[in-house]
Amino acid sequence: MTSIFQYIINEVIKRKLKNKQIPLNELEKEITNTKVEISHLIRDSFFILIGVVSATFGLNGFLLPNSFIDGGVMGISLIITELTGISLSILIIVINLPFILMGYSTISKQFAVRSVFAIILLAISVHFIPFLVITDDKLLIAVFGGFFLGMGIGLAIRGGSVIDGTEVLAVYISRKTALTIGDVILIFNILIFGIAAYVFSMEIALYAILTYLSASKTIDFVVSGIEEYVGVTIISDRNEDIRLAIIENMGRGCTIYSGKRGFGKRGDTLKEIDILYTLITRLELAKLHTEIDKIDKDAFIVMHSIKDAKGGMIKKRPLK
Repeated sequence: MTSIFQYIINEVIKRKLKNKQIPLNELEKEITNTKVEISHLIRDSFFILIGVVSATFGLNGFLLPNSFIDGGVMGISLIITELTGISLSILIIVINLPFILMGYSTISKQFAVRSVFAIILLAISVHFIPFLVITDDKLLIAVFGGFFLGMGIGLAIRGGSVIDGTEVLAVYISRKTALTIGDVILIFNILIFGIAAYVFSMEIALYAILTYLSASKTIDFVVSGIEEYVGVTIISDRNEDIRLAIIENMGRGCTIYSGKRGFGKRGDTLKEIDILYTLITRLELAKLHTEIDKIDKDAFIVMHSIKDAKGGMIKKRPLK
C-alpha cells in the first residue's frame, strides 16, 4: 500500500514539475508541499469513505425502514421521502445542491468539490447497499440511527466536506445577518421538527429531536475529539522550577509567555513575570497539582478544557 501511495506522489510531482525550470531549493519545497497535499488528500478521502458507510448504515439500518426522520437537510430529505415516495438518494443530491453552491462561494472550491463527491457517493450507497433492519425498538432506532448518521457526517467534515448542508447554510446566513451559526441551525431545526409534528405526529417529532440530539453529539465527538485535554496556565515567582518539573517529572512540554503582574496602584511599576502554559490529559491533572504544590503552594493556576491537540509533545511522550 505504501509503495502505491509513493508511486502516486511521484507521478503527481513529475506532472507538476514538467517543463518547469525551478531552482533546487524551490524544487525541494515544491516536492515537500506536493507530498503533504497528496497524503492529506488520501487521509481525507478515507475519512469521507468511512463517513459515507457509517451514514448509510444509520439510514438503511435504522431510520429509513422505520420511517424515522432527523434534523437538518437530511431531515428535510427524509420528510419528503415519506410524503412523496421519491427516492432518498435523489433528494440527498437535489436538496444539498444549493447548499454546496453556497459553500463554493462562502468556503472554498476544494470544499465544494469534495462535498459533491461525498454526497453523490452517499446517494449511491443509500440506493445500492442494503442493510438488515437492526431493530424495531423506537428508542434504539432514534439513538443509534442518530449515532451512526452523526458519525458519518462528522467523519465527512473531518475529510473537508459535508453530506448535510445545514452548517453551510448557517455559515452563509451568519455572514449576511446578525445571527450566529448556532442561531441559524436552531431556527432551521425548529422549523423541521414543527413540520414533522404537524404532518406526522407529535411522537414522531419527539423521536426526531432525540435522533438529532444523538447525531449532533456524535458529530461533536468526531470533529472535536473525544479525548479531552486540559490547558493549564501557571503564574508563580518560581516559574523556572515549575517548568523543569513539568519537563523532567511529567515528560510534558510547556510554553513561556512574558507578562506583568496587573495588581498595583496607579503609578506603580508593574512587575514582569514569566507565565507558563502546558497541555496535559485529565488523568495527569492531579500529578501536575502535586508537582506545583511541592514548589509553590501559592501559585496561581487557571485551567480550561481542550477537545483535541495536534503536534508538540502531548502525543509523543509516554506518561510516567
